[in-house]
Order: sequence, then C-alpha cells, then structure tokens
Amino acid sequence: MPRRGYDEVTLLTGFPSFGARRMASQVLADEPRALVYAVVAAAEAAEAQRALDELPAGQRERVVLVEGDAAAMDLGLSGAEFREVAGDVDRIHHMAQVAEPTTDRATAERVNVRGTREVLELARAAPALKNLVVHSTAWVAGDRTGLVLEDELEAGQGFRNVVEETHARAERLARAAMRRTPVCVVRPTIVVGDSKTGEIARFDGPYLLMLLIVTSPAELAVPMPVRGDAPLHLVPVDYVVRAAHAIGRDPRAPGRTFHLGDPNPLTARETFDLVARAGGKRGPRGFIPSNLTRALLRAPGLERFAKSPRAFVEQLATPVRFDARNTDDVLAGTGIVCPPFESYVDELVAYVRDRVRERRQKRESAAAEVDDPLG
Repeated sequence: MPRRGYDEVTLLTGFPSFGARRMASQVLADEPRALVYAVVAAAEAAEAQRALDELPAGQRERVVLVEGDAAAMDLGLSGAEFREVAGDVDRIHHMAQVAEPTTDRATAERVNVRGTREVLELARAAPALKNLVVHSTAWVAGDRTGLVLEDELEAGQGFRNVVEETHARAERLARAAMRRTPVCVVRPTIVVGDSKTGEIARFDGPYLLMLLIVTSPAELAVPMPVRGDAPLHLVPVDYVVRAAHAIGRDPRAPGRTFHLGDPNPLTARETFDLVARAGGKRGPRGFIPSNLTRALLRAPGLERFAKSPRAFVEQLATPVRFDARNTDDVLAGTGIVCPPFESYVDELVAYVRDRVRERRQKRESAAAEVDDPLG
C-alpha cells in the first residue's frame, strides 16, 4: 500500500455503501494527487470491486481496497497493515454505520459505537492526521423540540430507537477524543437522493409517503399520517458529500460539530404537496389522527413492507430546528450551499417513478415466463 507519489492519503470506512462510494468519488475528483484506502468487509469484496470498476480509470488506480472490518479490533487489519495505514493517512472519513431504525441493539452497538471507538484508536496512532470526520446524524437530538445547537449533544432527550441512541454514544466518544486528536463530527438531517439525478440507494423515510403518492390513482389524495405542520428536514446526498468533504479539509473543523441540512426547510405538508405536483397527482388532503396512526403502525407485518414507517412518522411530528452556524462559517465562500427542495423535487420523483416502472416490468416479465408453456 504505497503512499509514494501522492500528496495525501484518505482512509474511508463504510465502502461500498452509497454514501461512501459518493465520498470516494468526491475525494478522487477534487484531489487529483490523493490516494484512498477503502476498508471493505470480506463479504462485500465483490460489490466493492464492482463499485471500483465503475470509476474512471485514472481514479480507479488511486483506490486501494483493504480487507477489514471497521468495528473489529484494529479495523480487522493485520499489525503490519495497521501500522502502514496509520503511518500514511492524512484524513479519515468514518462512514461505516447502521442507520435503519429497526436494527437490533447488538448490531447497532457493534457498528456505530465500537466502530467509532476503533477508528479513534487508529486516529490516535496516525502521526500525520489532519482530521477525522465522524459521520453521524442530526437525530442524535432524539425527541428534542425547538432549536438544537451544533455544540449540544446531551440535553436530557429521549431516543426513539437504538440507532439514535448509539449514534449519540458514538458522538460522546468522538467529543472526548477531540481534546487530543483532530476530530470533527458532521450531522446530516434526513438524506434524500441526488439533487441532479434523484439517485438514492434505498427507499425509506420520506420515500414511504412519496411512493404512496406517486403510485396512487390520480384522483386519490393520500392523507398525511400527521398534521404536517412541522418542518421536514430533507437534504440531498450530493450536498452532504460535498459539504462533508470540504469540512474535512478545513483546518478550522477539528473540535467542532456541523449540522448539514436545508437552512429553510419546508413543512411536511408543503413538501408532499410539491411531490404530488411533480408526480401529476393530488396533494395530500387531511390527516390521520395521531392515535390512529400509532395503531396502524403497530399492525403486524407492516415493517416487512415498508422500512421503518414508525420512525419516519415520529420525525414528521417533531417540531425541531437545527442551528448550522459552524457549517455556515466553514463553508462560507466555497460555493457549497444546500439547494431548496423545490429545485430538485422533480428529479426525486422521476427517479422513484422510473424504479417503480422497472420493478413492475420485471414482475410482469417473470409472470409471462411462468405462464408461457413454451418458455
């Protein structure tokens, strides 16, 4: 794993997840003399190689896939590998995490908490380290309401699921390490697809209601699961990656926490009115009372058909805002700004509609093959 000939080395955990792939591309595009070490679990080696093969040749040659496990001791590296990586690395983006609210406690603690602890150990062993960026979530705020500041973490909040709780515990470790190691934390809000292409890895969170609206009959107005008057904090993945990369390269970042979100979030109802308009459908009409919503979300088997509907509805009903003064300070003058939702809603809806159409065609094709006696 030679560093020779490169100006900087970035270590990336979480590859080949959607966000980590985007970060690798950002680093490679913006830093033509940077080398990327990507820690990859053995079970994901084939997928990681496919992701690597999709990169342009000039970028592909600057990525080294390192078999390991971000949540294992020494990241699952051999002693020699650990020493070499620690000796080479200048920056780290720790993106290995579980975000699905239905994740079991053991997995969430292993990946989110132990993974952060192990990456901090490597950071302490890296003599040339300039910054370790710990990718967290704004929802470490749990059930807080009102204004949440970037410098706040523990404010007596309750956590609605084990993912929020374990991210908060991981942040606690990162904050303690800031006293002796260059560490910063980025907290995106609800991440949605690319603002230019609509691309996203999976349909969950706000996509549950988006799918209902896009696939419903044109004359049917889908009711909101809550009143919809609280802000809905959506942020496109391309902004999150660009902002986190720029923050990771700024010498003012270590020791600080950064909220990444829309500075002027629409309410949930305004958001889904725009989704309906983009899909040529009627906007949501009325709402389901909260007690009925909670009862519906407890229906047996619902989680099999939609990922984490309960967690998303709870976010919809939480009147919270996220201060972003640290983010504004560091990104000032970079040209990196979060686009307003109305500027990219068409792309999100088009991407959802295309994926729904593809799945429908696959099902119809499979059914035709079964029905064809000569097939």
